[in-house]
Amino acid sequence: MFYLWRGKYIGGKQMHQGDGSHLLRVLGVAFGIAVVVGGTIGQGILRTPGLVAAGVPDPALIIGLWLLGGFVSYVDAMSTVELASSIRRTGGPFAFVDAAFGPILGLAVGIADWLAGIGVCGFVSVVFGEYLHRLGIATSIPLGVLAALLVLAIGAIHLCGTKIGGLSQEVGSAIKAALFTILVGALCFAPRGVSVPSDIPPAAVTAGGIIVAIRGVFGTYSGWNSAAYFCEEVYNPKRDIARATFMGILAVTAIYVLVNLALLSVLSPAEMAGSNLVAADAAARVFGPRADMIVTAISLISLVTLLNAAVMIYPRILFALARTREIPHLAHVADNGTPRLSMLVTVAAGALLATIGIYEMLLAFSVSLLAATGVCVNAAAVVMRRRFPTLPRPYAMPFFPLPAIFAMVVNAALLVAFFVEDALTAAQALALLVVLTLGVFLATQRGRIARVTSEF
Repeated sequence: MFYLWRGKYIGGKQMHQGDGSHLLRVLGVAFGIAVVVGGTIGQGILRTPGLVAAGVPDPALIIGLWLLGGFVSYVDAMSTVELASSIRRTGGPFAFVDAAFGPILGLAVGIADWLAGIGVCGFVSVVFGEYLHRLGIATSIPLGVLAALLVLAIGAIHLCGTKIGGLSQEVGSAIKAALFTILVGALCFAPRGVSVPSDIPPAAVTAGGIIVAIRGVFGTYSGWNSAAYFCEEVYNPKRDIARATFMGILAVTAIYVLVNLALLSVLSPAEMAGSNLVAADAAARVFGPRADMIVTAISLISLVTLLNAAVMIYPRILFALARTREIPHLAHVADNGTPRLSMLVTVAAGALLATIGIYEMLLAFSVSLLAATGVCVNAAAVVMRRRFPTLPRPYAMPFFPLPAIFAMVVNAALLVAFFVEDALTAAQALALLVVLTLGVFLATQRGRIARVTSEF
C-alpha cells in the first residue's frame, strides 16, 4: 500500500514543465556530488579534529576513526541509495519511510527532518556572521540581522530556478574542495620554523574518549545523503543518485583524512586536543599572524556552500509533505522548477531562527530525531525488500540485509547514547514530534491522499 500523490506514481517519468505540479529534471551527477560535498563539509572539519584527538590521542587511531566514519557512511548510504533508485520520489527520508510504513511515521520523519533543517540554516548563518565580524566586515550590522540577510540572499538565488541553484552549488563546492586542497598542501609542504616539541603529556585512550571521538566524527559526516532529496530532479535517478552519493562520500572521506594528516604533520595529538580550532593553530605554525584570516576565509566559503545546500534541500521536504497531505499552495512548483512557497516558508523560518536564536533549541532536539530517522530509513530498506520483492531496484545493496542491519545498529546505538547523555532533551524532542505529527495529520486528514494499491 503506497500513499502516492493523487494516486499516480511520479518517480519514473520525465516531469513536465509549467503545470505547477512537477519538479524539473535538470540536475546531473556533478550537482549530486556537489550537494553531497557541500552539504557535508562545513566548519566541523576545522574544529572536530581537536575533539577527536582529545578522545583518542594517537595518530593511527585518529586517522582510523576518520576512515571508519567514511566506511560507515558508505554502508549506511546503501539503504538510502537502494530506496532512492527504486522509489524515486523527492523528499529524502520522508519519501522512503512514507512508502514503507505509511503516512503517520512518514510524516513524523518529514517534520523531524525539516525542523532540523531550518535549525541548521539558523545556526550556520549565525556562525557565518560571527566570522565576518571576526574579519572586521559589517561589524556595524547586528549579528542576527546579518545572519538573516544571508539566508534571504541565498533563498533569492534559489528562487531564480533549479538550474541556477544547482549551478551555484557546483561552483561553491568546487571552490571549497580547491581551498581544502590548498590548505592541505600548504600545511604539509610549506616551509616553517623549527618545531618546538610539545611539553603536553599524551593522554591515555579510554572507552569514554573513544565514544566522544566517534560521535564527533559521525556528526562531521552528516549530510552524505543530500543527493537523495532530489530524486525527481536528476536526469537519471536510477543511476545518478547512486553515483553522486557514493562518489561524494569518497570525496568527503578523502578530504577529511588528508586534512587530519596535514594537521598531524604540524601538531601533535596532544596539541590538537587542547585546541578549539585546530586548523587555525596549525596554520599559525606555518603562516604566522596571517593564519587566522586564512582559516576564517576558508570557513566562510565552507559555511556558504553548506547553507546553500540546506536552502536547496529543505524546501523539498516541505514540498513533499504538502503534496502528500494535499496542501496545494505549498506543493506548487514555478515554471523554473522551484517549489516557490515551500522555499519562501523555509527561508523565512531559517531567517527568523537566525534572528531570535531558537535554532539552538531546535539543534539540541534534532540530534536524537535525526538518529531515529536513520534507524527508520534502514528499516524501510528491509521492509520494502520483504513487502515488494518484485519492485525494480536499479541499485540493490550487496549482501542484503547485512548493510542495512549494520547501519541500523550504529544509528540505534547513537540514539541510545543521545538518550543517556541528555534524556530530558531527547524525551522532549520525541514528545514534541509526536504532538506536531498528530496535529498536522489530523488537520489535513480530510484532504489527504487516497490510498492506492500499486506496484511500481
